[in-house]
Amino acid sequence: MPGHKPALEHADARRAAWLDALSAAVLKAIPPLAGFALFLLVWQGIAAMIPAIPTPAATWQAAVPLFSDPFYRNGPNDQGIGWNVLASLARVGAGFGLAALIGIPAGFALGRFAFLNAMMAPIISLLRPVSPLAWLPIGLLLFKSANPAAIWAIFICSIWPMVINTAVGVTRVPQDYLNVARVLDLSEWKVFTRVLLPAVLPYMLTGVRLSIGTAWLVIVAAEMLTGGTGIGFWLWDEWNNLKVEHIVIAIFIIGVVGLLLEYALLTLARRFSYGN
Repeated sequence: MPGHKPALEHADARRAAWLDALSAAVLKAIPPLAGFALFLLVWQGIAAMIPAIPTPAATWQAAVPLFSDPFYRNGPNDQGIGWNVLASLARVGAGFGLAALIGIPAGFALGRFAFLNAMMAPIISLLRPVSPLAWLPIGLLLFKSANPAAIWAIFICSIWPMVINTAVGVTRVPQDYLNVARVLDLSEWKVFTRVLLPAVLPYMLTGVRLSIGTAWLVIVAAEMLTGGTGIGFWLWDEWNNLKVEHIVIAIFIIGVVGLLLEYALLTLARRFSYGN
């Protein structure tokens, strides 16, 4: 038949393309799988030398009941791992949101006005290197409660990357853009929305991405000190109960959640990059 041969050729081409895609996916998956297998082997070897360290198999057995019911409640101090992760994310969201609400406009102001930048630069240089946990006692003093004190620590650690990256982005906007805006007699609001914001957005999102990673690191340590609920408190409580398998599980959970937050913001940054 005249149309039979082209149809076969089309099917063969689709099959070849599918096989090529499958081969590429397999080749891409091999290095991370090999790395994870090596990690498990090293972990197994360390556990064999140090009996106090749980093996991968023992950790898996301890994880199954934890994740089979992650949202149980048996009182304020006995909750599933899911509730503790959500409590930590809520604190991170509150502190991070406040930092973005203040830090991003502050960064625009510092980058836009040289006098304000020169005035605030020494203060930022002085306060930025201070460990966020050093601010935790100040939070306890101010708020008389552990939860707002932890949010305060997140706010402090999150604000600096957003302020600095946004200010740097504003200072790197080409002067020609601002000269054109001045010739057109644009208002400051239009300069912000039409000129500065599109150019500064990649820098701003970089600061946001750095801030969320730092915030997630700090909340775990803050919760270990303040207690209550949260993945950091749960980790410390499991240490007090000498459940080392649960400590290892908490480490993995912290890593996975941090990776997901980083990936989400990296995807957002790519979405708004200049290339799109």
